[in-house]
Amino acid sequence: MKTQNMNRDWIATARTLSQALPYLQRYTGAIVVIKLGGHAMGSDEAMDEFARDVVLMQMVGIHPVVVHGGGPMINAMLDKLQIKSEFVNGKRVTDAATVEVVEMVLSGTVNKRIVQAINRQGGKAVGLSGKDANLMLCEQTNPDLGFVGTPAQMNPEVLHDLFAKNTIPVIAPLGAGKDGETFNVNGDTAAGAVAASLNADRLLLLTDVPGVKGADGEVVTELKSAQIREMTEAGVIAGGMIPKTETALNAIDGGVRAVVILDGRAPNACLLELFTEHGAGSLIRGDS
Repeated sequence: MKTQNMNRDWIATARTLSQALPYLQRYTGAIVVIKLGGHAMGSDEAMDEFARDVVLMQMVGIHPVVVHGGGPMINAMLDKLQIKSEFVNGKRVTDAATVEVVEMVLSGTVNKRIVQAINRQGGKAVGLSGKDANLMLCEQTNPDLGFVGTPAQMNPEVLHDLFAKNTIPVIAPLGAGKDGETFNVNGDTAAGAVAASLNADRLLLLTDVPGVKGADGEVVTELKSAQIREMTEAGVIAGGMIPKTETALNAIDGGVRAVVILDGRAPNACLLELFTEHGAGSLIRGDS
């Protein structure tokens, strides 16, 4: 007869699972859009961990959608092909040659890597871009920047079709113009537009910082839209955090219930946010 001693780690694991029950029930049937970038894309180990979390989310009744970036991979390919980039006010000009590389890297290498990682963990993922089924129709953001687009019209029907088939969409941030052009879209902006079009329950923006920090340098765990605007005007929110909080505000205005800016470097960051009392990162809600 085999005997086994219960240790503290096992008991703690069982307690954590038990405490997660209300959150599992709360998110059943919910749509959660995840913007993947930064550290979580940097290694095979981190990618596999992220993929396991996404598959687990689906297994407990959530409809996850992954929208990804890929800036470092694009830069590496441009260097390899010896395509030099021009910049206007610190922003890259995406000319015809560059947008071809952007599409090749985002819709090809990066997108399929994420799809394969999810499928390896037992999920069923399908890769697409905003060009597929006219998911994301764009307008040119600024003529000086070339083929950089801003989402103007979203058609999320294809995503609902995939949910019905228990399939996880993995979306590259590319959109189509009215004349058939390909536009490169900022990954956070694309994720916010996708989340708003789905009236998502949550938009999770995985970053390489712990969250939104207050004037004292500490992460603020819950914020209202008005507080975000006040902190931005006061200069407390600055630099690279400004576009992320702007994405959050736009998504909430578009119908997303709440947005979380969280540290993608933390193990199981998505699960901590969704299924624990303390969450992870900074939760942003509307003012009402």
